[in-house]
Amino acid sequence: MADKRDYYEVLGVKKDATADEIKKAYRKLTKENHPDLHPGDKACEERFKEANEAYEILSDEEKRKKYDQYGHAAFDPNAGFGAGGFDGFGGFGGFGDIFSDIFGGFGGSTRSNPNAPRRGESVRATVNISFEEAAFGCKKEVTVAKVETCTDCKGTGCAPGTTPEICPDCKGTGSVTVSQRTPFGMMQSSTQCSKCRGTGRIIHQPCKTCRGMGAVRRQHKVEVNIPAGIDDGQTISKPGGGNAGVNGGPAGDLLVSVIVRPHARFERDGTSVLLDQEISYAQAVLGAEVEVPTLDGKVKLTIPEGTQPGAVFRLRGKGIPYLRGSGRGDQFVTVSIKVPKNLTGSQKELLRQYAASMGELDGDAGRSIFGRKKK
Repeated sequence: MADKRDYYEVLGVKKDATADEIKKAYRKLTKENHPDLHPGDKACEERFKEANEAYEILSDEEKRKKYDQYGHAAFDPNAGFGAGGFDGFGGFGGFGDIFSDIFGGFGGSTRSNPNAPRRGESVRATVNISFEEAAFGCKKEVTVAKVETCTDCKGTGCAPGTTPEICPDCKGTGSVTVSQRTPFGMMQSSTQCSKCRGTGRIIHQPCKTCRGMGAVRRQHKVEVNIPAGIDDGQTISKPGGGNAGVNGGPAGDLLVSVIVRPHARFERDGTSVLLDQEISYAQAVLGAEVEVPTLDGKVKLTIPEGTQPGAVFRLRGKGIPYLRGSGRGDQFVTVSIKVPKNLTGSQKELLRQYAASMGELDGDAGRSIFGRKKK
């Protein structure tokens, strides 16, 4: 990973850049290097991929924190930070981290029943899709590392054929009462049992697979249905796709954040698709029928006579499908006039004749348009 460029450098933003600044830089960079605009240009293609990779990390608050702390190593499966493959418990931040994932941590707090069923933590993932995939929906496969019940010990944490002992100090409650003499008399407080670390149980023969945790963390490939009309930054929830519950509790959810890559031609505003279309001066004056791209392919657009720069035409039903409900938005085509360059002498003469017929060659103002002669 030593050859990777800094993600902030890739997007051209400072390390304290806001989420909006990161998103704006990403959109600008991907549009400038979009493969559709530069077919066959490998350099542009690499910059496009590099920008996508950088944005995927920096647009996610948790991933950005990890990157700021550990750099690229945070997402190297061989570095031991939990972004890649399974490497015992050390590959996911060590014994303490997975214990915290499973049992929720014990930072001094106590629970009335440490063996009560508890819901598992939610797991987050990111998926990168194209503009068209966001519009019409698709299926994507994401790789997630999540905690699941150990199949060897069935979640008990004990070696097969053995059972845990009820903690003799806390009698299975996970907490003990401590008395302390103060100037105001004897004070009692409840604190986590140090013998069983708040679990209420003592495992003498831990399961070799999960090391007594009752759960392991593994990578899974999960297919996610992307609904038609999803927008950049939205999240898809897959119930039960997160970490396994504890003591028979339900699993958490899988939360997939969607990143939509910018399109070479289209912009999006809600369910509307926006397109800038260039036409010639003659087409604007005389009217014409031109082909314009849509999400469904090219369609004919009628340009009426005397169309002005900035005129907007609506193509009904050619926009983004509604995320919840039937129907689609519209596509709006904004027209710009292409000014011709490098005209031939005869073409310029025809334009002068036209300008003269419109009274546009009076005095110096007219000559300044078509080439003022030196006196």
